[in-house]
Amino acid sequence: MKRIIPVIVALLLIVIIGGVYFGGQLLDKYSYGKETADLDEYYGVTDGRLAIILQDGMVEEKALLQGDIVYFDLGTVHQYLNEGFYADYNEQKLLYTTAEGTAAAMFGQTGYKNAAGEDIQTPYTVCFLEEGALYVAADYVRQFTNYEYVRYDRHLQVYTEWGVKEVMTVSKNTQVRTRGGIKSPILRELKKGETVELLKQMDKWSLVKTSDAVIGYVENKRLGGLSTEIETPVTDYVEPRHTDLALEGKLSLGWHPVWSSSLSDALAECRTSDGSYAINVLAPVWFSLSDNAGGFRSYADADYVKKAHDQGLQVWGTWDNFNYAAEVEGAEVSTLGILSSTSVRQKLVSDMVSTTLEYGMDGVNIDFEGLTQDCGEHFIQFLRELSVLCQENGLFLSVANHVPYDYNDYYRLDIQGQIADYVIIMGYDEHWSGSGDPGSTASIGFVSGGLDRTLEKVPAKKVVNALPFYMLLWKTEGTKVTDASVRLKKASDYMDKAVWDEELGQYYAEWQEGEATFRIWIENEESLRIKLNVMNAKDLGGAAVWCLGYGNAGAWELVRNYIGS
Repeated sequence: MKRIIPVIVALLLIVIIGGVYFGGQLLDKYSYGKETADLDEYYGVTDGRLAIILQDGMVEEKALLQGDIVYFDLGTVHQYLNEGFYADYNEQKLLYTTAEGTAAAMFGQTGYKNAAGEDIQTPYTVCFLEEGALYVAADYVRQFTNYEYVRYDRHLQVYTEWGVKEVMTVSKNTQVRTRGGIKSPILRELKKGETVELLKQMDKWSLVKTSDAVIGYVENKRLGGLSTEIETPVTDYVEPRHTDLALEGKLSLGWHPVWSSSLSDALAECRTSDGSYAINVLAPVWFSLSDNAGGFRSYADADYVKKAHDQGLQVWGTWDNFNYAAEVEGAEVSTLGILSSTSVRQKLVSDMVSTTLEYGMDGVNIDFEGLTQDCGEHFIQFLRELSVLCQENGLFLSVANHVPYDYNDYYRLDIQGQIADYVIIMGYDEHWSGSGDPGSTASIGFVSGGLDRTLEKVPAKKVVNALPFYMLLWKTEGTKVTDASVRLKKASDYMDKAVWDEELGQYYAEWQEGEATFRIWIENEESLRIKLNVMNAKDLGGAAVWCLGYGNAGAWELVRNYIGS
């Protein structure tokens, strides 16, 4: 018996030790972790930086804190708050243009000039450059933007939208953790009775946001009392809206290359059988950028304007960025250089409007083509500033654009639709002269698709489709492809060889001459009728035509019937 007792004691000790060990393991497994999260690491911030909680999620970008002033870099402002701010890094200016004018702040200075040119003082530097980035004071952004922010130790809560949120009451003291799980690091202690916003509810845990914008996970059993709250929107700023001008009925604009025909010949061509004109606006191609100081070549003629007015027609002078450069050997015209310089751009805008008024014209038509992506923001700022002066002087502003695709979306039809009176889509150049790629100039699918994409961004009443009164005759000889422009009035010359292509909505002709193959996709009354029917179904603001001097009586009757409908 004496020998058995030590064995029994040893076994009991083993059992006790094992119980203590496994009990400790169970206790450790099911007890709540007390590790606190490294908040600098969690928010991804260092000294002087603040994480941004936008609505209910943290974005990658950070804010900058200088003293008590919060700054956003301009890219963050554009992406999340307001893309209307325009920076000229050469002239060290930050601009914001509304329908009332342009506010301007100089880099590194307090205060700014408002749209009326008045000096406004601020207790902070409005904007400054640091390591190649332009930082803008959050409070200055609020001068032109409806948003709100609240600053905490390491993060900002930013709201740009407001609605209804779900809230829950904390039923027992607990913690907000970085992830769902009792061992997850603690972000913040929660007291019984606190209210949290419910972002997402799962089986055992919920993603919530606390009153100080800490986002993390809380056990469902610690939450109760689900209800809703209506958020109060911020409406500190109402941006002045462009006052749209619109013709009575549909616009019918005819571009007039004045070097190809006289005004009397152009008007005679588009006068229809009832004596009325198929157009209500003449757009003479008079002006072309001619130097990098914002100068332009002008063919403007006051007598032309008077005669047009006498016939009841408006005149919107067309300004382009390519004709002068094509006409004058050695001419160097950089649209990017002109538009990216605030002083040059604003001089150009002022001269455009003063010239328009000097000759008694009724509007401005912009046809800047071939812009590169890096010119996009400058082009839009140019249009913003031009729209202000046009509005002040009662002038129409219309802008000609290529058919929109993703690759040219920097022309920003959405913004044009806000600041221009008419957005003209040049519904041609599906296959263009010099491309070496034979095909239709304007098939119906190309035209209709382009209009659909435009209407996603621009109100229908402002959208105008430009019709081609021309086509291209393609010649292929071996590997060499050339083309020649054919006026619509000459379409009948090719009809004896043509067959109808239902899918394209055009006649197509092809023939051989020796070693050469000729192909032409024909624009005539039939193809125009289909395009006009589509335009009518989409309830557009009107039609434009390239160009006067190219049409025939049947084509002009169709256009007249369209605007008369």
